[in-house]
Amino acid sequence: MFNKSKLTSAVQFALLFGVSASAAYIPNQAFAQESEQQVEEDIERIAVTGSRIRRPGAVSASPIMSVGAQEIEMLQTPQIEEVLRNLPSTIPGDGASVNNGTAGAATVNLRALGTQRTLVLMNGRRMIPFNFNGVVDTASVPVSLVESIDVVTGGASAVYGSDAIAGAVNFVMKNNFEGVEFLYNYSETEEGDGETDSLALTLGSSLDEGRGNVAISMNWTDRKPVMLGDRPLGVLGIATASGGGYEEFLNGEGPVPPHENCGGPDVTTFESGGGSTTSMPTRFAIVGAGVNGQFREDRTLGDDCSRFNFNPYNFYQTPQERYGATTIAHYDVAEEHTVYATAMFNNTQVKQQVAPSGTFGETFNIPLANPFISDQALGWILERANQAREDDLLNNGVENWQDMNGNGVVDQEDYLLVQLRRRTLELGPRSTNYETQLFQLVAGIEGVLYDDWEYDISFQYGESNRTNISAGYTNVKNIQKALDSTDGVTCKGGDATCVPIDLFGGFGTITPEAAAYSSATALIKQEYEQEVFTASVSGPLNFIELPTAGVPMSLSLGYEHRRETGETIPDECLKEAPSSCLGGAGGNTLPIKGGFKVEELFFEGVLPIFDGQFMAETLDLEFAYRSADYDSVGSNDTWKIGLSWRPVEDLLIRVMDQAATRAPNVGEIAAPVVTGLSNALLDPCSVANAGNIDARLRELCISTGMTDAQVGKVQDVISGQVNAFQGTNPEQLPEAEEADTFTAGFVYTNDDLLNLELSVDYYDIEVDNTIGTFTAQQTLDACYTFGVTSECEKIVRIGGDLTISGAGIQTYTTNLSYRRAEGLEIGLYFNVGMEDWGELNFATNVNHYLTNERQSSEVLPIIDCLGMYGNNCSPTPETTWNQRVSWNMDDLTVSLLWRHLSSIDMEEVQAEGSFEEFRSIDSYDYIDLFASYNLGENTKLTFGIDNITEEDPPVVGGEAGSTAFNSGNTFPSTYSALGRIFKASVKFTF
Repeated sequence: MFNKSKLTSAVQFALLFGVSASAAYIPNQAFAQESEQQVEEDIERIAVTGSRIRRPGAVSASPIMSVGAQEIEMLQTPQIEEVLRNLPSTIPGDGASVNNGTAGAATVNLRALGTQRTLVLMNGRRMIPFNFNGVVDTASVPVSLVESIDVVTGGASAVYGSDAIAGAVNFVMKNNFEGVEFLYNYSETEEGDGETDSLALTLGSSLDEGRGNVAISMNWTDRKPVMLGDRPLGVLGIATASGGGYEEFLNGEGPVPPHENCGGPDVTTFESGGGSTTSMPTRFAIVGAGVNGQFREDRTLGDDCSRFNFNPYNFYQTPQERYGATTIAHYDVAEEHTVYATAMFNNTQVKQQVAPSGTFGETFNIPLANPFISDQALGWILERANQAREDDLLNNGVENWQDMNGNGVVDQEDYLLVQLRRRTLELGPRSTNYETQLFQLVAGIEGVLYDDWEYDISFQYGESNRTNISAGYTNVKNIQKALDSTDGVTCKGGDATCVPIDLFGGFGTITPEAAAYSSATALIKQEYEQEVFTASVSGPLNFIELPTAGVPMSLSLGYEHRRETGETIPDECLKEAPSSCLGGAGGNTLPIKGGFKVEELFFEGVLPIFDGQFMAETLDLEFAYRSADYDSVGSNDTWKIGLSWRPVEDLLIRVMDQAATRAPNVGEIAAPVVTGLSNALLDPCSVANAGNIDARLRELCISTGMTDAQVGKVQDVISGQVNAFQGTNPEQLPEAEEADTFTAGFVYTNDDLLNLELSVDYYDIEVDNTIGTFTAQQTLDACYTFGVTSECEKIVRIGGDLTISGAGIQTYTTNLSYRRAEGLEIGLYFNVGMEDWGELNFATNVNHYLTNERQSSEVLPIIDCLGMYGNNCSPTPETTWNQRVSWNMDDLTVSLLWRHLSSIDMEEVQAEGSFEEFRSIDSYDYIDLFASYNLGENTKLTFGIDNITEEDPPVVGGEAGSTAFNSGNTFPSTYSALGRIFKASVKFTF
C-alpha cells in the first residue's frame, strides 16, 4: 500500500517543482526516431509515417512529430481537435469555438496553409471527407483507439497523393487491443457551464491462438453550449474601428440603454459604435438616393438612433452530440498472409446559432400608401424623396421610383425602392443544425509475395451524408408581398395566404400570423462518396547493392485508383436568386454535383550508400515518384529525394526536397455561381471615404456603375461584409496547385545523458498557383487603388451600392499567385531519475515562423501574416511552444503543460483605421495541470485544470478578423474565452 503522508508530500513537491520549472510537452518521447517507429514482432521491420517501405532500423528523412497515447490521455479530451489545435505546427481550423461560419466539423490547419492542404490519414490511408471541399472532420476519429498521431512536415504527395502540401496527419490506431476498457470523461468551466460528457467502451480479443485480433470501440460525446452573453467580454458588441463599447466593458457595464422611443430587446444607442445597423426599430433608405433615417417606436421617422447588440445570442462553444463505433480486425489466413479490415461509423450533430434574423438592407418596392406608415413618416419621406428627384438621384442608374399617377412628383400614390434594416426578433434566433453520418470501410490483404518481397492490396469505400436544417430566417420574397398592402389586411399580389407585415413601429408589431408567413425554414442535403483501390509491392533489390553499404536497395511499387463524387441538394426556397428564402443567410444555394477520377502509378526507394563506415554509420538516399492522371485537370507528377546521414550513432542529419500537388476538389470544380457574403473593410466610393475621393478615384467609381451624384453618398460596408458572387467559373476552371518543399535538420540522441533527444528542423514550403478566391477587399483595392481594369469589371453595383440584393463583387474560385510558410521546428526531450522519488520527464516542442505570406496576384501587395492578425490573417504568432514536465512515481503521475503564443500585431493596412488598443495582442501563456492515480490494477482516476491562471482573452472588437474566427470581441479559437476549465475521468480496464 502507498503511504498517505508520502503521497501528500510527493504531490506538494510535484506542484511546487512544476510551477517553478519549465513545463514541457511530451510528443511521445521522440521526434523523428523511436516514436515514429512501429515495430512489428513477427517481421522485424519498421513502418514510418511518410513512407510505404518497411525496413530494419527505418528513420524518416522528413521531420515527423508524434503525439502518443499518454499525451492524449493527459489532455483529457474526447475531441481530437483539441489535441491538434494545441500543436505548435498548427493554427485553429473549424471546431468547437467557431460559430458563425462553422461547417459543423473539426478540421486541422498545418502551417497556416489551409485545411484543404493538410492530408488526414488513418493508418496511412485517406479518411473520407465530410463534404465536397475534400476536408476531413477529425471529430470522427475514435480517441480511445488512437495509438499515436504522426504529423509529417512538408509535402508528402509522392507517397500519399494529392493534398499533402502542408503535410499529413496520420492517426495510428491500436492494432492488437485485448481486454475491456471503459472510459468516462467530464469537463466544465469554473462558471459551471460548457459541460462535456463522453463515454467510450473498447473491447478487444485475440483470435485463434494469436493468429488475429479484433477490437471494437464505441463512443458517445455530448458538448453543451456557452453563449457570448455568458461571459463579460461577450455581453455587448465592441467596434474594432472606434472602440465603441470598450469603455463600458472595462467598467463592467452592459450595453448603453437606447434612446427614448428608439428601443427594443438588446438594442443600444447608435453612438455606442458596436453592434449591427440592422436594428430595432427599422432603418430606412431610398436605394441610390442618399436618403436614410430610422423609424421610432411611435412610428415617426428621424435620424439614426440605435444599433442591435447581436452578441448574446451567439456561441463561444457550439453544442455537439456525437456517437460512433469503430472496428479494427486482422487475421492470418495462412502463413505470412494476413487479411485486415477497419469499419467506422460516426454520427455528429452540431448546432450553430446567431442573432435573430432581419431584413439586412434588402430592397423592397413599398407603396407609400402603406397604412403602417404614419403621417409624420410619410411627410419625412416625401420631402426627401422629392429633393432627391430634384438632385437627379431618382431613376438615374436605378429604377427606385414608380410614378404611379404620372404627375412627376413623389406622392402617396407612388412606390419607392427602399432598403429596410429591421431586426425580426419576433421570429426568434437563427440556427442551423448540421447532422453528419459518416461510414468508411477498409479491407485488404497483405503478406509475403516471394522471399523478402511483400505485397499489400486494399480497397476502401467511404460515404458522408449530411443534412443541414436552418430555421428562424426571414423569407424576403414573402416580406415583399406582405409589404405591398394599402389596407393592412390584404396583400395586392393575389396570394390569399399572405399576411401584411408591419415593419414601421417598435418591437411586437410583427404579429404571430405575419411572422409565420414571413419566416422560413430550409433544408439542404450533402452526399459524398470516396473509393480507393491500392496495390503495392515492396522489397529489396539484391542486385543493387553498393560495396560501401552491404545492404541492398529497397523499393516499393504501386498503383492507386481513386474516385470521389459529391452532391449538394438544396430545397427549392434555397435556390431562389439572388438571396434565397433565407433572408440573413447571405445568399442563395444551387445544386452541386460533380467529381473526379484519378489513376496513379508510384514508386519509392531507399538506397543505402554507407553502412558501418567511419563517419558514416549509415547514409541512405531516399527517393519517390508518383504520376497521376486526373479526368478533371489532366496529369501531374510529384517526387521527393533526400538523404539521411548518421555520421555517428547518436547523430542523424537529414535533408529532403519534395514536389507536391493538390488537384481541385469537387467544390472547386463544380460549384455553381451563387450570391453570398465576403469580408471587407471599406468601400472607397462610399460616404465613409467621401473626404478622400479625388478626380481619379471618382472616375474609377463611375466606371464601376455609379453615377457622379452617387459617388461619396452611398453607404459603406455593413458589419464588415459586402455581397459577393461565389462559385466556379465554368469558362476558367482552376488548375492544380504545385508546391516545393525543402526540409533539413538533425536529431541527436544520447541514452547516457538523461536519455536526451534533440531535433532541429528547417522547413520551407512554397505553394504556387494556389486555388482560392480574391477577397472582396482585394478586388476593391485592385480597382480603386491600383486601377486594374480587369478587377473593376468584377464590381457590380446597384444604385451605386454593394450591399443590396443583386449587387456585389465577383469572387470566383481561381488560381492565385502563391503562399509560403518557412520556419524552424525544435523538439527536446530528457528525463531525470530521482531514485525513490520516481522520475521527471521534460519535453518541449517549438515552432518558429520565419515566413508566412501569400499573394493573390502580382499587382496586389504581398499579405504578410507573420506575427499578424486581421481580415486576411488568422492569428499567426511567430513563435509557439508547448513544454511539459511530468513526474511519475509508482501509481501517481503529475504533469504541467505550458502553452506559449508570442505577441502579434494587426495587419498594418487595417491597423490605421482601428482603435489603438486593438492594434496588438501581447504574448499569452497558459498553464494546464494533469494528475492521475492508478487505484489498484483495474482503475485509473485522472484530474485536470486547463488555464490554471485564468488568462482572459484579448479584446479586439468584432471586426478585427474573419467572421468565423473573430467572435465575441476576441479570437476564441486561438485564445481561451471560457476561463478556467476543470476535467476529470475514470478508466476501468480488465
